[in-house]
Amino acid sequence: MKTIVLIKQVPVVSAMKLDPETKALKREGVPSEVSSFDIRALLKAVELRATHGGEVVVMTMGPPQARAGLEHCLALGADRALLLTDRAFAGADTLATARALALALKREGYDLVLCGRHSTDAETGQVGPEVAELLNLPQITGARKLTITDKTLTAERETDSGFETVTCALPAVLSATEDLAHEKFPNKADKEKAKDKPIQEITASELSSDLAQFGAAGSPTWVESVQTVEVAREKKILEGDLPTQVQTLVHALLDRGLFGTWKGDDADHAGGPATRTATGGKSVWVVAETLGSALRPVTLELLGKAGELSAKYGGEVGVLLMGRDGQQHVSTLAAHGADVIYLADDPRLAPYTTEIHTAVMAQAITTHKPGVVLLSSTAIGRDLAPRVAARLELGLTGDCVDLDVNAQGQLLQYKPAFGGNIVAPILSRTTPEMATVRPGMLKKAQPAAGRQARVERLPLDATITSRVTVVSQTGEDAGKAAALDSAEIAIGIGKGIGGTANFPVIEQLADVLGGAPLAATRDIVDLGWIHRQHQVGLTGRAISPKLYFAIGIRGAFEHTVGIRRAGTIVAINKNAKALIFQNADFGIVGDYAEVVPLLTAALQAAKKNRG
Repeated sequence: MKTIVLIKQVPVVSAMKLDPETKALKREGVPSEVSSFDIRALLKAVELRATHGGEVVVMTMGPPQARAGLEHCLALGADRALLLTDRAFAGADTLATARALALALKREGYDLVLCGRHSTDAETGQVGPEVAELLNLPQITGARKLTITDKTLTAERETDSGFETVTCALPAVLSATEDLAHEKFPNKADKEKAKDKPIQEITASELSSDLAQFGAAGSPTWVESVQTVEVAREKKILEGDLPTQVQTLVHALLDRGLFGTWKGDDADHAGGPATRTATGGKSVWVVAETLGSALRPVTLELLGKAGELSAKYGGEVGVLLMGRDGQQHVSTLAAHGADVIYLADDPRLAPYTTEIHTAVMAQAITTHKPGVVLLSSTAIGRDLAPRVAARLELGLTGDCVDLDVNAQGQLLQYKPAFGGNIVAPILSRTTPEMATVRPGMLKKAQPAAGRQARVERLPLDATITSRVTVVSQTGEDAGKAAALDSAEIAIGIGKGIGGTANFPVIEQLADVLGGAPLAATRDIVDLGWIHRQHQVGLTGRAISPKLYFAIGIRGAFEHTVGIRRAGTIVAINKNAKALIFQNADFGIVGDYAEVVPLLTAALQAAKKNRG
């Protein structure tokens, strides 16, 4: 069996610093590494070779310096490496990158293509699904388990609400999570052995005579500028005995809006003007998403932004709703700003499968020609959007934190990168302009009772099928993690709480705070204390609650990068030198086992007094 692993060499994000004078990121001297998810994909490929035989080929696109990343992969067990390197590849966005990789894959041949879920610098996860579409292969994103029997692949993939077991025939494209393989580092002997393994360079002209499809010339999106982001925290360590510190903290949180309206919250303005009149301008679509039988909050957040954008464009707000029994959501979507709802209601649309949803969405866009299409940066959105973008050859900006319109009427798509240290406004050359948006970043649309929307039903071609079969789905406790996306309050826990036996103390605090969901560091996820979906940080979720409690968390960059956009951060740690205090607004130095019960009682009393 021949497995090709796609890898990307990225800067070590934690080593990137801001220049104090220019406020720009200093990249000189910053070391590079192979993105961690790609490494897990490679290690799984090596495991599969041990069972099924064959070879493992590692492939990347980049400058000559990318050889270092390939050499590392060869030391980890790859048999040989392919380096796509040419000035014609420079400046490529995800689609132009996927084109080059797909052409190289066709030339090389394969049984299985593996890659990481996303790279740790850009975090979009678009290249894998786009490669799958360009090669007309089935895709499985976010896999944490993988077995192969008689050329049939069985995988368990992470969703926002749990796990799915899926099967499909080879060949296929699969992206890896951290759990797909155990972490490993090459020893000296491995590195010496790698020196004898070949690295073949491939130029653009070897792939195609049409060089315009590569690099900046072939990219439907481009970066308008780069803006650095600095987050100022108060870093206030509270003083006095513990009861005094707790009371001081509670008063400060109440002043900021806890149990009331958060300061600076102008949610009444979400959704644009109360009344809008379409004047023939470009329409803005929202691709709705459900979890169980309910609309996900992020859909209403996207409707809020769609209303603002459509007011500037003079167009309609459309909603694409795909699934089973979607009619039940029509009134809610209309109340929150939808002018027209494109409804694809068919048993084949539940559960979600990439290929059927891609076919419906691509056909709807082709037929109705929206000007802007917005999806959520959820497990489904990250799986679906790049597949559709590749099919229609559209630019796609993933994981946006905001959207706006410039003077030329172009959609400004604000995308964070390098752990949130920068935000880049991205523009698209193609129509519709297409973006995914992080949940929790936008204000929900305000509902208007009695508002109506017209419904247009979308037929589903009887010949559309999925090559990936969903065998089973489990929610378990992981489903609670989906609430982190739009939660106003979240509680983060680390190894400092000691173990799962101590969760009840934290859960009592969560109950007082209205059922605040739990976030977690990678350490306790690796220990099995809580499901991977709760992980926040560089290789987990990025969240933006109004209030975040960091309890028993030391504050490593790999975690704090995921809470950069939190409103207020409260740290509780018995180690006064813990890094978390440098990333918090308020800090209490003390044992969580003493502090949290006091805090829970004080918050309960304050909540009761507020009525």
